[in-house]
Amino acid sequence: MWQIFSKELNSFFSAVLGYLVVSVFLVMMGLFVWVFPQTSVLEGSYASLDTLFNIAPYVFMFLLPAITMRGLAEEKKTGTLELLFTRPLTDTQIVVGKFLAAWATALIALIPTIVYYYSVYELGAPKGNIDTAGVLGSYVGLAFLAGGFAAIGTFASSITSSQIISFIVAVMICFACYDGISSVASIPALSDYAYSIGLWGVDFHYRSLSRGLIDSRDILYFCSLIIVALSMARLSISSRKW
Repeated sequence: MWQIFSKELNSFFSAVLGYLVVSVFLVMMGLFVWVFPQTSVLEGSYASLDTLFNIAPYVFMFLLPAITMRGLAEEKKTGTLELLFTRPLTDTQIVVGKFLAAWATALIALIPTIVYYYSVYELGAPKGNIDTAGVLGSYVGLAFLAGGFAAIGTFASSITSSQIISFIVAVMICFACYDGISSVASIPALSDYAYSIGLWGVDFHYRSLSRGLIDSRDILYFCSLIIVALSMARLSISSRKW
C-alpha cells in the first residue's frame, strides 16, 4: 500500500499537472483572500480568514476530482490495473494507497495557506486579534473535507475508464454531499425535519468544526464518509471476480 502511495505521489509531482493543480488552488485562494474587494480580508472590519474557509470547499470540489480522476480510471484504460492485480496486493491496499496519495496532495496544497494566518495575525489591531481556535478548527475541517472528497473521487475513478467521466461524477457527488443535502433541508415542506436532514450533509459538520470546537461526532462523520466511499471503490474493482 505504501509503495502505491509513494508511486502515485511521485508520479503526480513528477509531471506538470501536479504543480499546475496546486498552483491554481493557491492562486485562486490568494485572489479571493487578498485581491477581490468583495471577499478580501483587507476590506473587512475583522481579522479573520472566513473567506478562505468559505471558498476552499468549492475549490476542493473541483481540485480533488482533478487529482483522483487519473488514479484507477487511467489504470483501467491503459491496462495496468490488471498488472497490479497480479502483485501481492489486496484490492483494499490498491484503493487506500491511491486515496492516501490524493489526500496528501490536497494537504500539501493547504500548507502554504498558513502564511495567510500569519499575515492576518500580524495585521490585526491589536496584533494577534484573530480567533486562533476557530482557524485551527477550520483547518482540521478542511483536512477532513479534503479526505472525504478524495475518497469520493477515488470511488468515481473506480467505476469508469474515462478520466472525464470520473471527474464529472466526482464533482456531482461532492456537490450533492456538500450543498445538495442542505438545500433539501431548506425546503419549506420539510421544515419539521430540516435539522435531521441537515445532519447528513458535509457542510453541517464542516461548519461545526469551523467554530473551533473539535467534536468527535464531526470527526466520526468524516471518517464514516471516507470508509463508505472507499468500500464502494473496493467493491467496484472487486466486481471483476464476479
